[in-house]
Amino acid sequence: MRTTELPGPVFLGIEGGGTRTVALLADADGRLLKRFEAGPANLKLLTEAQLLRRLREVRTALKEFPQPAAVAIGLAGARGEPEWQRIRATAAKVWPGVPCHATHDLETALGAGDKWRVASGKWRVRRAPAPATCHLSPVTQVLVLSGTGSCFFGRRADGRTARFGGWGHVLGDKGSGYEIGLRALKACVFYLDRDGEWSRLGQRVLRALQLNEPGELIPWAQAASKADIAALAVEVFAAAAERDVIARDILEGAAASLAKDGVSCAKKLAKAGEPVQFVLAGSVLLEQPKFARVVANDLARRWPGCVVTPLKRESAWGAVALAREVQGSKFKVQSRPSASVAPAAIPHSAFRIPHSLSPTEQRNPRSMNLDKLPVAKAIELMLSEDAKLPAAIRREAPKIERVIAKIVIAFKRGGRLFYVGAGTSGRLGILDASECPPTFRVPPELVQGIIAGGPTAVFRAVEGAEDDRDAGGRAVQFRGIGKRDVVVGIAASGRTPFVHGALAEARQRGAFTVLLCFNPGMTQQRGVAHVVIAPDIGPEILTGSTRLKSGTATKLVLNLFTTLAMVRTGKVISNLMVDLNPSNVKLRDRAVRILCELTGADNETAKAALVKSGWVVKAAWKRLGAPARN
Repeated sequence: MRTTELPGPVFLGIEGGGTRTVALLADADGRLLKRFEAGPANLKLLTEAQLLRRLREVRTALKEFPQPAAVAIGLAGARGEPEWQRIRATAAKVWPGVPCHATHDLETALGAGDKWRVASGKWRVRRAPAPATCHLSPVTQVLVLSGTGSCFFGRRADGRTARFGGWGHVLGDKGSGYEIGLRALKACVFYLDRDGEWSRLGQRVLRALQLNEPGELIPWAQAASKADIAALAVEVFAAAAERDVIARDILEGAAASLAKDGVSCAKKLAKAGEPVQFVLAGSVLLEQPKFARVVANDLARRWPGCVVTPLKRESAWGAVALAREVQGSKFKVQSRPSASVAPAAIPHSAFRIPHSLSPTEQRNPRSMNLDKLPVAKAIELMLSEDAKLPAAIRREAPKIERVIAKIVIAFKRGGRLFYVGAGTSGRLGILDASECPPTFRVPPELVQGIIAGGPTAVFRAVEGAEDDRDAGGRAVQFRGIGKRDVVVGIAASGRTPFVHGALAEARQRGAFTVLLCFNPGMTQQRGVAHVVIAPDIGPEILTGSTRLKSGTATKLVLNLFTTLAMVRTGKVISNLMVDLNPSNVKLRDRAVRILCELTGADNETAKAALVKSGWVVKAAWKRLGAPARN
């Protein structure tokens, strides 16, 4: 098909959610050239291949037009930088060389109710009559969204942002269609139990679901999706219009919840008395004007002088506006810092270390012909490289000894040990932490592992997670790490942003911090951690594959940390695990053998003592008279 000739650049905005994806192509004057609608695009529910396929659908639908000057994509489920990087990387495959701004669908919705830069370069702000007026231009705008789910997103004129809600229907979604529908179901069966009568609201629900009696709601609700339950909100609004008291109570609570949480979001960015614009969005608010008016009046009461504006255009227009901003800023998109989490202080020098200073990134001269070596010689090469590790670690022994002493003090004072890492480093930390409860009978919270990308990253790579420095800080914050704790950051190269963010936040909170890496150059970087342990183990046999020597060396050092700290806190007698947790047959046999070694008792006597002591080796040892140990 022949490409349509246009006098100026065009801009593409894409917004995807749990129901559909909308793409809008517009010219520089904001005139719509084409609208295209596709299937859902919640990023949390899309594989890489599915996301690529969805974006290619958009490109195919717009093939008659020139390539856009810039693209902006806002997807549900894209909560932070790792997800945004994923979107940008996929977009680059579809529109090579085209700058792309990636974000969540909340920012695009707020942008649609906010502004569109017209050809004259001026901003035109659409406003609807509000219950309160404001003579100053709002410095803060807050999106109040209630559809199937609910969420709140605010932005100041200086670019700072804040988010409130968005936790999904299990943890949040207050005031949403889902919560309204769910409360209706619960209210109907509650009043049936209490009063023995089926309400008018209940009658509407049964009719809408084509059910014959209340008992049929049980299997329906168990199989219903979030959207199925949210669809019942329509029946609640209809019942309220018929003066149903139960429905009205449900809607009053939902409206109050939306207004209260919207104001809570505004307070993250604005001080009392500052002008704020609330933008109402989502099907519940936009398709139920009376309900929206109640929410608006409550917002005005809670924030005097605010402006309340319903979203007047399709929210995908916000993505178009963002695409225009990308082009207008010469393709340099700046990440907008979140107001809800303050950035942790850390020397920028830690992020300016050249790759040449990290042996983990260098090529090993001994393995230049690795692909041509006979298997026997390759085995010898790898084992000979691993044989160098103990000597390199031994040179760091004074620092390791200091860290073990700090861990012992932490344990005795009620503190904890945390390992923080990404990829292989994170997995090794989780491995060591998970072995402590069965080996030493300690609670799981005593030694904890934190991995960039969360539990998913234990089994498969989560692209971009290690680059999110703020996420490392948040992980420390939400684990409640404080001055009694020890935090060991593990990063083979020493430069992983997630680890640095965690160490910075931990140090700010008073914890003792350690960086374990294999880049001796990091010892020159001040302020990274209280102690930097950096054995010089040289380059990997397979260049950059830090699961090899770096991984083995990491395991050796972590073995030292936990084993010797547990020894120093009385978890070991002689060289026996006297505090192991005999949770299976093998470990119970081991507990019997340990008790026999300690006391000289025979197997039957030892087993009987363990049974009477609840399989606690130390208690059984005391029951048998304690002393005799070898």
